[in-house]
Amino acid sequence: MGKVRKVVHLTTVHHPLDPRIFYKECSSLDKAGYDVTLIAPESPDLQLERQNEISILPLKKYKNRFVSMVFSTIEAYKKAKKLNADFYHFHDPELLPVAWLLKKKSNVVVYDIHEDYETGIVTRSYLNRPLRVFISKCYKLIEKLLSGNMELCLAEKYYQEKYPRGKCILNYPLLNPELLKNDELNEDFENKLLYTGNLTKDRGALLHASLPKVDEKVSVFLFGRCSKGLAEEMFQVAGEKQTQLFVEGVDRYVPKQELDKSYVSQRWLAGLALFPPSDHYKKKELTKFFEYMTAGIPVLCSDFPVWKEFINKYQCGLTVNPQNESDIKEAIDFLRRNPMKAKEFGNNGRKAVLEELNWEKEEKKLLDWYSQIGSKNNV
Repeated sequence: MGKVRKVVHLTTVHHPLDPRIFYKECSSLDKAGYDVTLIAPESPDLQLERQNEISILPLKKYKNRFVSMVFSTIEAYKKAKKLNADFYHFHDPELLPVAWLLKKKSNVVVYDIHEDYETGIVTRSYLNRPLRVFISKCYKLIEKLLSGNMELCLAEKYYQEKYPRGKCILNYPLLNPELLKNDELNEDFENKLLYTGNLTKDRGALLHASLPKVDEKVSVFLFGRCSKGLAEEMFQVAGEKQTQLFVEGVDRYVPKQELDKSYVSQRWLAGLALFPPSDHYKKKELTKFFEYMTAGIPVLCSDFPVWKEFINKYQCGLTVNPQNESDIKEAIDFLRRNPMKAKEFGNNGRKAVLEELNWEKEEKKLLDWYSQIGSKNNV
């Protein structure tokens, strides 16, 4: 019987039940026979969803972001080193020094790049812009110096422009039976719009909050972590229409099961991704696209060229200028007046996910890649 290879996933930033980390990568490796441990911030939500043999080692949480970057990183290193793993797979740029220290000739270290951090740092509102630009440039240099002997795992296709040697393991959705059986779509759509995922201004929180004023018939439901301050600002934006705005996730984590239920809880007119123009998001294929598509929900998103090309390719929704209210209202009106076309968009999206855009295909790529890089490093 062959050796059971040990894998340690590390994050000091992401929730321990992050869908990509826990439900996709860790779970796929666990099912394939690897001994999987996840080192991640402590959370009471772990009691909500435990379905496999993955060991989770919690890290102490700190309220201060910068204190956390120091002490959680040190704790993560100590716990990871003790495990003496064959594979270390980390998910945050601040863990680059830890990963560099963990790398030996007898193991594999994988840097899982979830974001375009170089442009992402520039969008951080809690720092002034000159400092953000400076940190972004420093990050790029440090990343290049420290990651030279690491394997790179890319969550987005376009990241390969910056990391040509990286392996694309795309963040496509799990084929969720509950969403896939949501196939009783008919012309009885309600005037309800859905958004799922974390809520921030650069992800269109204020644009989404304004929609009941743009089209007085619609109600907007948003499921995802949202700071209390931002939620209050969103209700101010909605003004007299704030009774048509629903925010589920104020100052709390929204479990995956709750998100999944949201997709099938209503006859959604569309799934939203009206993001303001941003270098950070304009080339990303958002995970929420695929989840809306899985549930047969038409997508209504910003008309960034890459997004527009994606929506046109799969004929799964509409794109609009996010800064043009009449453009947005016209698109909502079109879906409302053309229920059979809306149903067609939903069916097209689901078909694309079933045939092409799903984690089951990415899982095979992940396992084949692990086998390949393990052999290359004699693990």
